[in-house]
Amino acid sequence: MQIRTIGFVVIIIGILMIAYTGFTYVTTDKIVDLGTIEIEQKKNHPVQWSPYVGIALLIGGIAMVLLSKKQTY
Repeated sequence: MQIRTIGFVVIIIGILMIAYTGFTYVTTDKIVDLGTIEIEQKKNHPVQWSPYVGIALLIGGIAMVLLSKKQTY
């Protein structure tokens, strides 16, 4: 893969990380299982990151794209 292509992918990931600063996934834990009676508990697990991470990825991706133009093979 070329550096320029990787740079564009990093730019897109950076933009997405700025727009969406996290997500939540849900797991189900079985608390009680007595034959036909089941009690389950749903737990939310938030995954959060700072928008500064997205900004850093965006700047890094732009730098990769700009530096790839200066390279000659």
